[in-house]
Amino acid sequence: MRKHLKRYIPDHEVVRSNRWLAMFGDTLLHPRLWHLNRHSAAGAVAVGLFCGLIPGPLQMLGAAILSVIFRVNLPLALVSTLYTNPLTIVPLYFVAYQIGKLFFPGEGEFVEPPDFDWHALGAWFGAMTDWMIGLGKPLALGLPILATLLAISGWFLVWSAWRIYLIRAWHRRKRT
Repeated sequence: MRKHLKRYIPDHEVVRSNRWLAMFGDTLLHPRLWHLNRHSAAGAVAVGLFCGLIPGPLQMLGAAILSVIFRVNLPLALVSTLYTNPLTIVPLYFVAYQIGKLFFPGEGEFVEPPDFDWHALGAWFGAMTDWMIGLGKPLALGLPILATLLAISGWFLVWSAWRIYLIRAWHRRKRT
């Protein structure tokens, strides 16, 4: 599994020579941010799934910061945030709103989200922000709860899948 994922991870020298990343020095070159094993992969997916629900374009920044703090695989955490996009964000926020409504049953009323428009992307982001603010407390509480549930599920799924893969590889080696 590691061999397949390593093809997509940039080399340390590429990171070191990048003029935008050079200011972060050794922080981004910590070996645990680039090492790929069961624990770093599961943690990275958990970080990415958690940060994927951060509103706006701050998802990858949040994933990068949490990757540095928790010392999990940085590229995998960044890629894991990509499950949210203009097509999936509204259903995810609806689920988060419904979770929040369990705790605030009398708060707010769900209104239809704004229609997505490729030609007026800036206006759509503004309309989405207004829509999210209008949903109030249920969405504000539902988002971190859903993000936490997704992160825990993602961590467990990756950790288990990697473990199953290792056990099968051990059994194959034992048979030969």
